[in-house]
Amino acid sequence: MEALGLDFTKLFNGRFFGKKVLVTGHTGFKGSWLTLWLTLMGAEVIGYALPPNSSSDHFIVCGLKDRITDIHGDVRDKDHLHEVFTRHNPEIVFHLAAQPIVRLSYEIPVETLETNIMGTVNVLEEIRISDSVQAGIVITSDKCYENKEQIWGYREADSLGGYDPYSASKGCAELVTAAYRNSFFHSDQNSSSLKGVSSVRAGNVIGGGDWSLDRIIPDCVRALRKGETIEVRNPNAVRPWQFVLEPLYGYLLLASRMLENPAKYSGPWNFGPDFSAVVPVMEMVKIAVALWGAGEWSHHTERTSLHETSLLNLDCTKAKAFLGWHPTLDLKETLEYTLQWYQVFDKTDIYTFSKDQIRSYCLKAGA
Repeated sequence: MEALGLDFTKLFNGRFFGKKVLVTGHTGFKGSWLTLWLTLMGAEVIGYALPPNSSSDHFIVCGLKDRITDIHGDVRDKDHLHEVFTRHNPEIVFHLAAQPIVRLSYEIPVETLETNIMGTVNVLEEIRISDSVQAGIVITSDKCYENKEQIWGYREADSLGGYDPYSASKGCAELVTAAYRNSFFHSDQNSSSLKGVSSVRAGNVIGGGDWSLDRIIPDCVRALRKGETIEVRNPNAVRPWQFVLEPLYGYLLLASRMLENPAKYSGPWNFGPDFSAVVPVMEMVKIAVALWGAGEWSHHTERTSLHETSLLNLDCTKAKAFLGWHPTLDLKETLEYTLQWYQVFDKTDIYTFSKDQIRSYCLKAGA
């Protein structure tokens, strides 16, 4: 580690070393990568989530269960959640637990709304009454905005909305977080509050270990591994593609600043890619096929009335100006990192491989 010029424990000024960090949704795609990164920095991670979906999930193949306090639970279960907060006294909370799939939200709207809204309420309430929590970060989505199919990116002060149940649930989660922040955590920068709460919104996050249905990269990988044609549902839809470590770096940077000055850094934050990585699904798939070295794709016409956003982008000026955060990888590099993981995950020590990807990314980012 030192030979490569990186000591994980000193990242973010060593602020996570020895800290008790609660990650809800730690068994999920983004949550497992965040959990791994936190353990590498010497944090004591308490994970609270539903069990992983499959034996190929990033959390499982990295063996993270044995490196943290792994608790299975539902964020809708406020009594269980309260017990976890009371027993473990976390100092930092990252709330990622959610029903994360747009199309699934049409099939299970009530569960989606209950999990994403009331689950967030339950976490915020525990943060509010906790004597140990210093900083809480609620992870929502770029789909929390009222989408007007505009070419310029949405800023943190733009209107919240949501056409489908998933997007609406994330817009509501943002409103709930803002209400708690304004009512109980004093977002005024002159406040002496020792506790801060922020919400964060990322783009279309991709990376190794995501096997979710109805997500384009897992769909591509499943087809490529089987030698089948990739069926693309909406090839002209424009999305902001970013590697999973890009927004996670932003979340960690924000949390470290909130520990220093919770009132100043509490609030909503965007962490999206540069405009060059905001491209149609079709273009992304073509690059992925070329990097894989084989494969083909076709437009799969689907008879459905389900609404899908055609254009979505984030303006990240705030994070760049006030945190010094900026995207590091271009689209090709994002896909290289992602596809390399899928090409080796069942052939190598994936814990070490994932750790090396984090190390490589940090060095590129100048961490």
